[in-house]
Amino acid sequence: MKQEKDYTYRSMRDERQYGLFWYSGLWQILRPILVALTVMILVIGIGATVWHKLYDEFAAPVDANDDAEYTFEITSGQSLNSVANKLEGNELIRSKTVFKYYCDFAGMGQKIQVGTYQLKKNMTMEEIAEQLTAGDGNPRVRNITLIPGETIEEFAAKLVRTGVLESDEKFLALCREGTTFKGYECVDKVLESRSRSDRKYALEGYLAPNTYEIYIGTDEETIIRKMLSQTEAVFDEFRTEISKKAMTVDQVLTLASIIEKEAKEEEFDRVSAVFYNRQKRGMKLESDVTVHYATGVRKMALTNADLAVNSPYNTYRVTGLPVGPICNPSQAAIRAALNPNEVDLADGILYFCAMEPNSGKLKFARTKEEHDSNVAAYKKYWEEYDRSRGIGE
Repeated sequence: MKQEKDYTYRSMRDERQYGLFWYSGLWQILRPILVALTVMILVIGIGATVWHKLYDEFAAPVDANDDAEYTFEITSGQSLNSVANKLEGNELIRSKTVFKYYCDFAGMGQKIQVGTYQLKKNMTMEEIAEQLTAGDGNPRVRNITLIPGETIEEFAAKLVRTGVLESDEKFLALCREGTTFKGYECVDKVLESRSRSDRKYALEGYLAPNTYEIYIGTDEETIIRKMLSQTEAVFDEFRTEISKKAMTVDQVLTLASIIEKEAKEEEFDRVSAVFYNRQKRGMKLESDVTVHYATGVRKMALTNADLAVNSPYNTYRVTGLPVGPICNPSQAAIRAALNPNEVDLADGILYFCAMEPNSGKLKFARTKEEHDSNVAAYKKYWEEYDRSRGIGE
């Protein structure tokens, strides 16, 4: 018969700690872990239940069994709030508020695109948001660039060619009259000027060259206002310089437009100096590009008949600047109109002519004899260039 062990309190404690009941220490470690896991499971369970309830109530498809397509259109100018209202009104989402907050949180609020979409009631809120930001595959916006040196007529033709406008007729009429745009300081000055009736287009020169984002179907007035606003923003940079020169905005734009058409940017300031020097001496500007604007034909070798064209734009006939701008100039040309080349000013350079047409470079001269010699040297190249384009004799 096995003899029973005589236990004392100390021996029992030591045996449980180091002997048969060693697991009592392990239990002390496991117990809080198990309690924490139990609590976590309960929290996750409650959270999942609440999430499913909220999802079913606010974010789930309106009808999981309805796969019919519904046409949904977003037009230009609609805000995220109006889109959300329209989606809820068409029973395509459960909650406009949740949809709006979701789009804002996901960074989609500013990415929803104009278009016509085919949506289904079995689509989730996330799927609808993704489709509206991806677009309908039919571009609704055109990025149209007004290139420095382009005229109003050239830009109008581009608007038609790219599908922004169906016809250039109204656009040109608005630019010709200009009266629709009273309130713009620069336009008001033109409309108040004595030369207004002699101008081909009241707004020529006042449409700032830039790339514009234009929605298909945007009306002509909105397009022009967008461009006039850009012009006023551009001129904020030059107002102080203009006042120092004692020139009007119209005079600066007119000179800049001639500079733009006559030269490449690297020679803008030299051409500007020539025109300053000629005006200072009371000489006519005699700029070929003003004749081009008057006749509508760009010829390198002008004839006596071309030079005699009776037009307020022809600077071979009128003294000083023409009646108005002949194109829409760049900021670089405007800057050159205000800052002619100081060396050429001091040297009294009075003439320039084109060299070989494809080079785009100019030959400058101080005297009439030197200029006539340059013209004789390069005229054959101009005539060949005109013939290659089907112009001239």
